[in-house]
Amino acid sequence: MYSLLPKQQFAQRRAALMEWMGPDSIAILPAAPQAVRNRDTDYRYRQDSDFYYLSGFGEPEAVICIIPNRPQGEFILFCRERDREREIWDGIRAGVEGAIELYGADDSYPIAKLDETIPGLLEGKKRVYVNLGAQPEFDTRVMGWISHLQGRARQGVKAPGEFLMLSHLLHELRLYKSAGELDIMRKAASISAQAHIRAMQKTRPGLYEFELEAELLHEFLRNGCSAPAYNTIVGSGNNACILHYVENRRQMQSGDLVLIDAGGELDHYASDITRTFPVNGRFSGEQKAIYELVLASQEAAIEVVHPDNHWNKPHEVVVDILTRGLLDLGLLKGSYEENIEKALYREFFMHRTGHWLGMDVHDVGDYKVAEDWRQLEAGMVLTIEPGLYISPDCQSVDPRWRGIGVRIEDDVLVTRQGHEILTLAAPKHVADIEQIMRG
Repeated sequence: MYSLLPKQQFAQRRAALMEWMGPDSIAILPAAPQAVRNRDTDYRYRQDSDFYYLSGFGEPEAVICIIPNRPQGEFILFCRERDREREIWDGIRAGVEGAIELYGADDSYPIAKLDETIPGLLEGKKRVYVNLGAQPEFDTRVMGWISHLQGRARQGVKAPGEFLMLSHLLHELRLYKSAGELDIMRKAASISAQAHIRAMQKTRPGLYEFELEAELLHEFLRNGCSAPAYNTIVGSGNNACILHYVENRRQMQSGDLVLIDAGGELDHYASDITRTFPVNGRFSGEQKAIYELVLASQEAAIEVVHPDNHWNKPHEVVVDILTRGLLDLGLLKGSYEENIEKALYREFFMHRTGHWLGMDVHDVGDYKVAEDWRQLEAGMVLTIEPGLYISPDCQSVDPRWRGIGVRIEDDVLVTRQGHEILTLAAPKHVADIEQIMRG
């Protein structure tokens, strides 16, 4: 499978990384290992996001080396050789020739020659950029290569003396999305929005949560997504109050709300949408009151997504609106100031309002710079996802509120002028949802 992005895009990313790395340095990055599902069966392979970001190469058993100003070529890819017998079983490999022709590597070597080749690439370098801790076994190999060079010091061989985290540079680059990346993310968002609409249309009392999960997966795959971007949440009734509920086994009843948190992954880019709606197609009075409060906070938070504000501003807006609304509904007691000071709203809203979005659903990028919240800038993509969850055993509220769980989530791009809601096609207003469910 080849990326929807052109080879030039990956070359530009490597060039940007090398500019930050500087001379006398080398970056080494392994592919994601294959993961055993059970006995001799593996999970479907998904490449490490950093590795794919720099190469577009989707095979396991591979290593990237990036070496600024290397006369013979700056991008080296170690990978599996072509093997007719293994390809009959597991699929076609790029091979060392394909690494150059298809993926733009300047040099390519069989992965079997990694240990004998890497020390020569490390020799004379001052700095090594690696993601220490991500794959401990690979870290051990890197230390072995360095130790080998140090053992040849009397022969005049110089080993690198400085180790730096590659992620510190690379994740800063990944935070800002290019036009090509945004095209993919818009398409992923559109596919996922249609999947949520399909789920609304198919929902009725008596169905099981996993049946809605199947409808979502159907829409993802038939439109080109390789898989869900994360484990799909379909939580009905009390299950909607469990933030990361993924069992999806309950039979849905009339009078339930169902909370669906699901998004498809397209060419390694995630979408992330949450919608909450009534199983029987009509919100009750209490459900609608909670829903409208969450929606008001979400829409107000989206409005403050623009380059004049910092990362935490949407969360501050949500906390303010939810706290005031919960006081108005009688779910919180006391003064507004006391509830804010003691964060009493956290009994019903216990998570943050969003996260970065990109190749990972909880994408990379710092939320603070030094001690200050990061300023929003054009090209960043984040989610806005407030929620209220009233536990079924919450004794501080009237029983009519118990067991109501609502979350509403959209993917939002920061633009120069303000923002763009990538997931706008997924309905979230009460009248629109009820109309769709009437069919």
